[in-house]
Amino acid sequence: MPLSQLTVHRHDQRKQALITLSGEIDLESAPLVRESLERCLRDGIRTIDVDLTAVTFCDCSGLNAFLHAAQQTTVPGGTLRLHHPPTTLARILDLADCGFLLLGLPPGHLPPLGDTPAAPRPAPPHRSVPPAPVLSGDVR
Repeated sequence: MPLSQLTVHRHDQRKQALITLSGEIDLESAPLVRESLERCLRDGIRTIDVDLTAVTFCDCSGLNAFLHAAQQTTVPGGTLRLHHPPTTLARILDLADCGFLLLGLPPGHLPPLGDTPAAPRPAPPHRSVPPAPVLSGDVR
């Protein structure tokens, strides 16, 4: 059975960060997501954008990591926003009715599940500078 692999890149600009995730987010790799987001908060980052364009799968353990980070980010007055969620995560967000917490949409305004991959979405900030890897590897 192949091991999950997730790569995390981070690019900071003042008190903002763009986290780019690539791979699968599941029970084994969700702690890496949680640690990456917590590290941003420890470093004084208050606005976190998470680009999920290259994420091929995300289950409820990934959602839990994002919800926990969103809660921790709002304590000092910050925000956490997900961009380009994969279909699996969009489905979970819809079922849990919590997309408004992570996508910046009003409650009940998620696009229909069939429209999720093709729906136009704004690109996250900081795209002009390629991010450098901060954490990666096989998750065991």
